[in-house]
Amino acid sequence: MKRNAPSKGNSEASLQARVFVGLLRTADALARGAETLLKPYSLSATQYNILRILRGAGIEGLGCREIGERLISRDPDMTRLLDRMESRGWIARAREARDRRVVKTRITDEGLRLLDRLDKPIHELHCRQLRHIPAKQLRQLSVLLDRASECGEEEHSPD
Repeated sequence: MKRNAPSKGNSEASLQARVFVGLLRTADALARGAETLLKPYSLSATQYNILRILRGAGIEGLGCREIGERLISRDPDMTRLLDRMESRGWIARAREARDRRVVKTRITDEGLRLLDRLDKPIHELHCRQLRHIPAKQLRQLSVLLDRASECGEEEHSPD
């Protein structure tokens, strides 16, 4: 099937559209690899992301909204997702003594053990997925992706 060539006046828009679609395709391909790796652990990519966020938060833990703000992709039903993770023993939630309205979520020892088992396989997966790109280009790509995501955040920030 022959594709229509972009008009000269629209080449920048065409380039931006190609980059956008390329980013989506790449993200999907990389995510499929992670999902395949996580499936035997009965863990979704979002749950894995939450566990990593909570590990980084340390003993202080985070509120539900704070977790949602740090997620790679937003989940509209965060409470139900956290309920499932709590029932599996990966996280614990508790009301704060200082302010009973605040509920903090913390990673449990079981959640930390799960991440410890996954750290090496996830690292190896990333190495396999991106092995064909030299380190210098990966650093450049990282900078460019950070810049692109900043623009995306500006589009969705409240006025």
